[in-house]
Amino acid sequence: MIVKITDKDTKRNIARKVLDALDQWFEVEESREKFIAESAGQTFIAAEENGEYVGFLCLKQTGNATIELAVMGVLKEYHRRGIGKALFEEAVKTAKAEGYSFMQVKTVRMGMYEDYDRTNLFYISCGFKELEVINEIWGDENPCQIYIMSL
Repeated sequence: MIVKITDKDTKRNIARKVLDALDQWFEVEESREKFIAESAGQTFIAAEENGEYVGFLCLKQTGNATIELAVMGVLKEYHRRGIGKALFEEAVKTAKAEGYSFMQVKTVRMGMYEDYDRTNLFYISCGFKELEVINEIWGDENPCQIYIMSL
C-alpha cells in the first residue's frame, strides 16, 4: 500500500530505517543524516507491507516548475517487487497535482558502480532522460548524473 506521511517524526523514523539498511548506497553518514533530517519537511510517500514500512520517496521543490525526487529507498529484500515503481507513480501524480512541469533526480553516473547502474536503469525505465553530468557536486569519484522528465 502506498501512503502519504505527514507526521515529521514518522517521516524521519521511516527514512532512518530504510536508509540505514541501504548503506551500500547511502554509506556516507553525513549525507544519510542530511536526507533523514530533510525528509521531515518534504513531501513523503511511503510503501507499507504487512503493517511495516518497507520503502519511501521524498520530493522537494527546486524551482517554480521543477520538483526533485530528493531521496528514495526500498529495503533490499523488497527489491524487484514493483514497490519502487509504485512509489514513483504516486510521486508523479502528486507532482502533477501540485502544478509542476518537470521532475529531476540526481544519482551517480552510469558506469561508475554496479549498484548505481541498477539505480540509473530504474530511473530510465521510469521515463527520465539524461540532462547532464556535473563532477563538481560530489567529486570526480562520484560524478553526479542529473536526469529530468517532463510531467
